[in-house]
Amino acid sequence: MSIELARHARYTVVGAALFGVLAAGACKGKTNGTDTGGMSAADTTGSGTTGMAPAAADTTGGAATNATGASGTLTDANIVALLDEANKADSAAGAYALTKAHDAGVKTFAKMMMGEHHALRVQGQALAKKLNITPEPPANDPVQAAGAAEMDSLRAAAKGAAFDRVYIDQEVGIHKAVIDLANKGHDEAQNAELKALIEKAKPTLQKHLDRAEALQKSLGKTTT
Repeated sequence: MSIELARHARYTVVGAALFGVLAAGACKGKTNGTDTGGMSAADTTGSGTTGMAPAAADTTGGAATNATGASGTLTDANIVALLDEANKADSAAGAYALTKAHDAGVKTFAKMMMGEHHALRVQGQALAKKLNITPEPPANDPVQAAGAAEMDSLRAAAKGAAFDRVYIDQEVGIHKAVIDLANKGHDEAQNAELKALIEKAKPTLQKHLDRAEALQKSLGKTTT
């Protein structure tokens, strides 16, 4: 499957991992129904956000199943799952950043990531519940891998100014990737309400990227 994400891979190792795995993993997506009830598993990242436990699948009927096609396009179930994971991961990274950040602007940014990505996640979960969509990531889930890679990088970074640069560099790369993922999800979503929710979230994601890039300029990029 062709995804126009590679142009951003230079920004961070985490971003590069997300681009590469998304291109490979989504093409191996699992067959999913878009009208099976429930939500993703509970949040275990320690970010303070809460997930919703999966409910039993709805097998009583409803709209036709939107299975992953041979072309590797994402199903609505894939899209909901990936965006939910992205919001969970960025909220968790923000919470962790508050424990090690030094710069006041970085701390403010981290708090914004916690609050606004949690809000986006809640909106996505509510829509999934309304539409009876059971989130199901594609095989080789790219967002889960990228989120884990970002947390590994943050844990390895020294506390203070050095951490600030690592965190913001990661956030620039991650937000470029997530914006591309949102655009892809918008293009491939079958449900009009899901498309509308993604469209509504795009300005928030762009605001986050703009703020991260401004902080990156003021802090200076990491040299490693």
